[in-house]
Amino acid sequence: MTLRLLVAALALGLSATVFAETPSIEALAAPLDAKVQSWRRDFHQHPELGNRETRTAGIVAAHLRALGLEVRTGIAHTGVVGILRGGLPGPNIGLRADMDALPVTERGDLPFASKATAEYAGQTVGVMHACGHDSHTAMLMGVAEALAGMRKQLPGAVMFIFQPAEEGPPAGEEGGARLMLDEGLFKDFKPEAVFGQHVIAGIPSDSIHYRPGPFMAASDSFRIVVKGSQTHGSTPWRGVDPVVASAAIIGSAQTVVSREAELIKGPLVVSFGTIRGGVRYNIIPDQVELTGTIRSFDPAMRTQAHENLRRVAENVAAAHKASVETHIPEQEGAPVLRNDPALVAAMLASLERAAPGKVKEVAPVTTAEDFAYYSEAAPVFFWFVGATAPDADMAKVPFNHSPDFVLDEAALKLGVRTMLQVALDRLAMPAATIP
Repeated sequence: MTLRLLVAALALGLSATVFAETPSIEALAAPLDAKVQSWRRDFHQHPELGNRETRTAGIVAAHLRALGLEVRTGIAHTGVVGILRGGLPGPNIGLRADMDALPVTERGDLPFASKATAEYAGQTVGVMHACGHDSHTAMLMGVAEALAGMRKQLPGAVMFIFQPAEEGPPAGEEGGARLMLDEGLFKDFKPEAVFGQHVIAGIPSDSIHYRPGPFMAASDSFRIVVKGSQTHGSTPWRGVDPVVASAAIIGSAQTVVSREAELIKGPLVVSFGTIRGGVRYNIIPDQVELTGTIRSFDPAMRTQAHENLRRVAENVAAAHKASVETHIPEQEGAPVLRNDPALVAAMLASLERAAPGKVKEVAPVTTAEDFAYYSEAAPVFFWFVGATAPDADMAKVPFNHSPDFVLDEAALKLGVRTMLQVALDRLAMPAATIP
């Protein structure tokens, strides 16, 4: 044990003799680096969409069983949970990874690039791990193996949560973190803390970014169906054009943020993601469907944005003699991801040990994460691991969800070591050290 760790252990009131037998983080992680890389490449080559991660879940479950963990499968459709009980008394903690990929066609030329396709929203689409969930799954498998190898010395117990559908379930289905909780994820195992991490492009792969309190935005999807009256393209006056009305709605909706949101209270983003309508160039269709997302941090601003978007859609459509149906499910989107400030303060030294001099507190981000649901059951801490080679131009690299997203696999090593450090340090902490 290093002097620094010994001092930290003594400062926490821990027994030095217990930790003298604990291998260093590097000694635990290094033998697993090749395995983690191999798992990640395999998952990358065989991606699966949310609630359809059957192959991935099967590999994860077999691995956890081989480690001697208590394994539960089929939670929230394809979720896998493994519980490792240490040989010493201590707290219960949860470690989470997500397994699902995205309906994105990979453009890179990696030797293990995805060629997979699947049905999504009635279309055949390419499937790609364009957000790095393949790495999250592989890293947590490595962490599970490292901790299982020292279970006799391990205080407390660890729940490994391999979650499906973080990107959202297919239309008409439930899924993700909320469904895992609804199906009793923590019914018989109550964690005192839950930890998660995410690889992010545009951050160097030797670095960690975090924030106490509100870190990632709440996310709500919306669907606006603009209804007109179909007619020949040569005689638009004989019908009601939902295409023109849709264009006006999209333009006017920008005022929901720029003119109606009190932005000094917090960020707000309204974005349109799809426009679907029509079947032929010379036919004005009878309807157009618009979908998009609302991102927010303030509950009142979130509610106001919903109301204002509905009002804008209805009145702009009416000005074009069209009508609309606006759907914004009130309970569908993920809430704000709020890192527990006391837990962050307690674990910050663990991040620093994993990435000395490379840990940075950052501003809130408007991406969303359904990891936020776990905070309804326990204190949580979620951080970002850099996914981009340190010598790259961070402003120009393709971001997550891009068909050109590329993971610098150095992130795998940092992610495994960070999660191991955090898990071991939290398991060793007396409850009194966290307010």
